[in-house]
Amino acid sequence: MTTRAPAVRRTTATVLMAIVLLAAGTGTAAAHVEVSAEGAVAGTGPVTLAFSAASEADSGITAMRTQLPEGIDPADVTLAAGPSGWVLTPTAEGFDVGGPALPVGADAEYAVTVATLPAGVTELAFPTVQVYADGTEDAWIEREVPGGPEPELPAPLLVVAPGAPAPPTAAPPTPVPAPTVEPTPAAPTASAPASAAEADEESGSGWLVAAAAVAALAAVAGGLLYRRSRAGR
Repeated sequence: MTTRAPAVRRTTATVLMAIVLLAAGTGTAAAHVEVSAEGAVAGTGPVTLAFSAASEADSGITAMRTQLPEGIDPADVTLAAGPSGWVLTPTAEGFDVGGPALPVGADAEYAVTVATLPAGVTELAFPTVQVYADGTEDAWIEREVPGGPEPELPAPLLVVAPGAPAPPTAAPPTPVPAPTVEPTPAAPTASAPASAAEADEESGSGWLVAAAAVAALAAVAGGLLYRRSRAGR
């Protein structure tokens, strides 16, 4: 028993060391999609972002799918550098970079150029899905929560220097009321009863003139008859 104790202790120590190394290796692999931009300042551009994705599967990496933070348009991102044959494709929420599978165990190193970084923001998260040739995926999309536990698959986080504050949103113009135009009063029009009265008045005047003319003729005729009768006597 005494002669075998050192061997048992050495075997136990070896197993423990293997477990520690395995845990250390697993911890290193669990922290790996990173983004950096040397000298980047919020609200400025163009800025080149360098991405690094560690290989963690038994097949090669074929693509990296990234969601852009608010304030960066997919159309404003171009590929600056990457593995041979890899291209950038804009998507609705960000961009994909991919191409022929990399050798097993090879990390994906690539860079994109952003036209302008958002103003007033110093931390930009880039949730990314890592795709392998065998169809497996690693989703590096978890965001850190202040005071919360450290995420197991954190999204790549870019920290930049503060720049000019974001421009204030312009207030909508105050509507100006249209000037009030007083309607022009219409000229008074004769009512139907008034028009009828005027017509009756004109008709009555015509009868009076006709009666006066008849009376005048009767008087003249009477005068002539009277003279003739006098002359016959």
